[in-house]
Amino acid sequence: MTAPVAESPPGQDGGAWVTARVGAEGFQTELAARSHHAAADEPATFGGTDAGPTPYEYLLMALSACTAMTVRMYATRKGWPLESATVSVRQARSHEPDCEQCATEKVGMGQVVRHVELHGPLSDEQRARLLDIANRCPISQTLQRGVQVTELASPL
Repeated sequence: MTAPVAESPPGQDGGAWVTARVGAEGFQTELAARSHHAAADEPATFGGTDAGPTPYEYLLMALSACTAMTVRMYATRKGWPLESATVSVRQARSHEPDCEQCATEKVGMGQVVRHVELHGPLSDEQRARLLDIANRCPISQTLQRGVQVTELASPL
């Protein structure tokens, strides 16, 4: 099965849709964004086949990728000697129990811990500024503000 990628409805901004499609059994889900495809799943210990990251892991990957890209973009603009940046994130909650309880209880990660490693001959001031900029990445800001999810009234 291939998840379709639909364009935004006429008159709405926001770009192409990101689509997930799950079959009749199991949790393995095909994802599509523009021309990119990936899989999501649950670990075997939770009834999945571990064919891909969990949805929580995708959210964490989005945060770590955005943080790394934001730090790289800023260092490049400033001409600073950042050789590489490694961003590690984690959360303490498993996605699976939240799925079981989401119909009756408010669920969510609650807290994410992030560690940013900057590599290269940077000054102390440059390192401090890049760590400050890491907190300004768009995904981090989005998570801190919260996101309202609304249902589209008509089919795609």
